[in-house]
Amino acid sequence: MPHRSGGDGAPLGASPDAPRPPLSEVGAASGALPGDDRIATVPNAITLVRLLCLPVYLWLLLRTENRMAAAGLLAGLGATDWADGYIARHFNQTSNLGRTLDPVADRMLFFVGVGGILAVDGAPRWFSIVVLVRESLVGGAAVLLAALGAERIDVTWFGKAGTFCLMFAFPLFLAGSSSSTWAPAFENLAWLAAIPGLALSIYAAVGYVPIGWRALRAGRASRAPEARAGQATG
Repeated sequence: MPHRSGGDGAPLGASPDAPRPPLSEVGAASGALPGDDRIATVPNAITLVRLLCLPVYLWLLLRTENRMAAAGLLAGLGATDWADGYIARHFNQTSNLGRTLDPVADRMLFFVGVGGILAVDGAPRWFSIVVLVRESLVGGAAVLLAALGAERIDVTWFGKAGTFCLMFAFPLFLAGSSSSTWAPAFENLAWLAAIPGLALSIYAAVGYVPIGWRALRAGRASRAPEARAGQATG
């Protein structure tokens, strides 16, 4: 006969002084961590601000044609990419919304930022196109694998390092295309970040192929017993 529990989590009929499992163990057993359903967290607020700054970036770049200001804002948004994740991990601010919203914000920042620069020829066209094609392929593959039931794939160190370099290369390219007297220096700095960034991002994309295949097989294998059980009860 299954045990029923009282409102405080102890089985009915048990002594009030009986030891109870810690809340962390209860959360782990149920598959949820404390605070996972939170919405109002500092990392989520940072991510929201980054998204709200994208129209401002486009206004500076396309409307006022202030390339230096747009480059500075884009560089700031790229630099804060690590802040939300760091705060979430080190200050117990993780949430399900953050796990979904942060990657979406990163993709939007990348496509809007690079797309705007491409529209005004603020960076070498071939370089911008290669980066956007790579991001489209990786993002599309991730969506397809998730639809096919693959396990979650974490970003590799090479992918993070490549994105970090590129998020500084493009603002520097944009600043290098401005009328500033420092424009040649900005362009030289841009290439210092762009070359390793592109190499790392392409290497990471190739490395995701076997990782994605293993994640797909693992996801299907984990659901196989449930499918067999469903057929048996049906």
